[in-house]
Amino acid sequence: MAYVKRPQGQSTSQSGSAEGHGRPGGRFKKGGPIRKKVCRFCADKIEIDYKNISLLRVFITERGKILSGRVTGSCAKHQRELDRAIKRARMIALLPFTTN
Repeated sequence: MAYVKRPQGQSTSQSGSAEGHGRPGGRFKKGGPIRKKVCRFCADKIEIDYKNISLLRVFITERGKILSGRVTGSCAKHQRELDRAIKRARMIALLPFTTN
């Protein structure tokens, strides 16, 4: 079998990485293992309230979408409370549904 020189950046596997794990960087990111996010409501004992607009704005995108629990790092219980509070604040016009 003859050796074939490939252009730099291409690998032999179909998945895109030399290790074959499906991610370009290999199995682990450089710099150590990924740290799990901690729910800030559980850690700091913060109460979720629909009237606290400054807190709720952190969990909404610029377009008005509610961020997921994976992105925010909040637990399932507090993510449900957060969704409920944001929807209540929208209904009484404290938060916008969308941007123009």
